[in-house]
Amino acid sequence: MEDMLKDFVVEALELASSVEENLLILERQPDDQETINAVFRSFHTIKGGAGFMGLTAMVDACHLTENLFDGMRTGKVPVTSDAIEASLQANSFVDFQLKELHSGTAPDDLSPFPADIEVLLQRALAGEVGTPASAPQTADTSSAAPKTSEGIRTKRGGINWVALYNAVVPAFRQIDEEDYHDDDDDYEDTESAEPDASSSAQAAQPGWDGTERRRAASTSVKEDSIRIDAAKLDTLLEVAGEAAQAANQARVLLDKLRLFQFEDEASELIDYLIETQARASRYSTELQRATLSTRMQPVGRLFQRFPRLVRELARDLGKAVDLEIEGAETEVDRLVVDSLYDPLVHMLRNSLDHGVEDAETRLQAGKPASARILLKAWQEANSVVIVISDDGRGMNPEKLREKAISKGLIGPGGAPTNEEAYQLVFLPGFSTVEVASSVSGRGVGMDVVRTAVEQHRGSIRIDSKMGVGTSFQIRLPIELSIIPMLLVSTSGAKLGIPMSAVERVVELPDVFEYVSKQPVFRDQGRPLSVLSMARVLGYDPDIEQAGIVIAAPEPYILSVGGLDGTADLVIKPLSGIDVTGLSGTSRSAEGDLVLVVSLSFLLDGAR
Repeated sequence: MEDMLKDFVVEALELASSVEENLLILERQPDDQETINAVFRSFHTIKGGAGFMGLTAMVDACHLTENLFDGMRTGKVPVTSDAIEASLQANSFVDFQLKELHSGTAPDDLSPFPADIEVLLQRALAGEVGTPASAPQTADTSSAAPKTSEGIRTKRGGINWVALYNAVVPAFRQIDEEDYHDDDDDYEDTESAEPDASSSAQAAQPGWDGTERRRAASTSVKEDSIRIDAAKLDTLLEVAGEAAQAANQARVLLDKLRLFQFEDEASELIDYLIETQARASRYSTELQRATLSTRMQPVGRLFQRFPRLVRELARDLGKAVDLEIEGAETEVDRLVVDSLYDPLVHMLRNSLDHGVEDAETRLQAGKPASARILLKAWQEANSVVIVISDDGRGMNPEKLREKAISKGLIGPGGAPTNEEAYQLVFLPGFSTVEVASSVSGRGVGMDVVRTAVEQHRGSIRIDSKMGVGTSFQIRLPIELSIIPMLLVSTSGAKLGIPMSAVERVVELPDVFEYVSKQPVFRDQGRPLSVLSMARVLGYDPDIEQAGIVIAAPEPYILSVGGLDGTADLVIKPLSGIDVTGLSGTSRSAEGDLVLVVSLSFLLDGAR
């Protein structure tokens, strides 16, 4: 919650600053609809965030000002100098509270919304008499209030000038409404109260007390964060990655130079060059890591949006559901966070609609009346794993096959295993619901989930058991642009296999055992199928005696021609073409083109 409040304050301070600028523009150009709309949107945005954070005084100020500008947008309320002044005071109050929060004040200790500003806004909202915003201001000593502290003149039946006067003078010059007396004139003379101990004590109390507090709050706040265009960070990351890769290539070239014999000054220069290259490589690696860290965000920023969604959907469906969240602090690339919202929403909706039962059915099955949905994230090697699981009715693989066959999505012998049957839910147009509802059943959603996950070189698996529940597991690389790779070669091609999919490397024999015409190798006592990397990618056959055990749900071995070490590669996605089994390209330290094998392709059994 503290991180959310901090982010809100940073964003709202920018909006409050722009509001003040727009209000001053509007005072000169009262017919500028674009400026009116901009101020309206700013107050609306601040109000929404303040409401979520429970900042009631800020909500009240923004709500009244938002209503005022909504009236201006529709032409129901005139743009007057009084309305601009009221809005400026409301914005100053909002800005003051935001800076109080920024300096560490607890939300419960903030001052309430001042009644005098509320009165000004209400009068402006009611369209009471005021000077048009663009009207020239002329000096009129008969009706203008004196600028000295000896007195103030207020017009009967008009605005509460005493409250307005108190809002713009120092605290020790503020006056009390009871201190002035009516006379028979059209104007009333009020003598300012002399400062005394009580007024000084009152001025020392915290809270909003006019110009002095506003002026103090408007002093520069020490910034510990700045907002940067995400595209600039992406460019910086790409340049940092290329710099690290260039440093690696320089190291390879120097290693080759050291094979030659150098004498005297040339030898000294080579040693100095090696030392300089090592330092440049170290700095480029640190730059790369620092740049990567700027893109990392906790998945909690994504997860925090789901409790209300689950609550409302459960209420609409008449089900009792408890959402539990674990691992919200797990960090992942911001692009992953941004792209996972819609997929997770689809999965939660399916879990609520299809997975969990109503309270009566659960009680009959011996389960608690309230269903449990777990949203969990954790880091595993170079991947982040996100799981959505429920304790509902589970998935019936036979029913899934029948529905897919009836829709013509598979043939009569398709999806023979339960694992393959579960994957049918990701086919476009697949749904087991006979009548579509507002929640699901239209045959869209789960295919979108798989597409979104695979776009980020991830994979998704389903595990289910009838009567126990269903679990969806999403596995994604923690960082999308730079991936640790195992470099291999086969049939003359250089390939990169994500290290997150590699369990171990084994040496393969010349002769294999065969099970159902499939070569099998026993690894640690377990028989694993052996697939040729050249064959699954469509290359010419090659001699492949190195094996890579793939850490898939059903492990298997990929045979390759040779192993070329490991490297952190800058991945560039394939654009405009779709190649089975490949997801991107990169360059090795030697400058060779490396084709990156898709993680989802590997985890799906190289199919």
